[in-house]
Amino acid sequence: MREADLTLARGEVAAISGASGSGKSSLLYCLAGVLPVDRGTISFEGRSFAELDDDGISALRRERFGFVFQYGELLPELTIEENTALPLRLAGRRKRPALQAAAEVLDRLGIADLRERRPSQVSGGQNQRVAVARALVHRPAVVFADEPTGALDSANAGTVLDEFLELARSQGTTVLLVTHDASVAARADTRYTMTDGVLAPEGPVR
Repeated sequence: MREADLTLARGEVAAISGASGSGKSSLLYCLAGVLPVDRGTISFEGRSFAELDDDGISALRRERFGFVFQYGELLPELTIEENTALPLRLAGRRKRPALQAAAEVLDRLGIADLRERRPSQVSGGQNQRVAVARALVHRPAVVFADEPTGALDSANAGTVLDEFLELARSQGTTVLLVTHDASVAARADTRYTMTDGVLAPEGPVR
């Protein structure tokens, strides 16, 4: 990345689009505290990442952030319900209330009946719904989504995106997604384009 200036408001949905290799995913992972930056400043709720040690950054990712990846990245040995509850368990929530919270989110996404199955036993679209549930179950402040519908056909992509954004907005969760799909980017409140490492705003969509 060569130049990026981005501020996200609470509850905002922002999309970054651009060609492969333009730097959009790298920017997302820097903002999520996964990749370090060699210059510039990243702040969350008024506090710079530079003030946090590795444990502080890890706690931020675990407790305040959620993630949706292109291929779901579910753990194959866990059930759908256990996968969904994972952020709560990692944050120290007891098993029973964590699973109950997971079941409630799965129900909101219309897949509560799948909770005892494993990822290999459900479809790609259903797996991606589970990934959305896992990202939002702990009511994070921000969800970072890297091509969240990129592995789905157009019908499933539209449905999963609708459910993802509806649930995130109902919780007041900020969403930053990167996508090569113009129809996905069009669903955001604000759009940006990344070209050769330079981020440029396109302005409000509506």
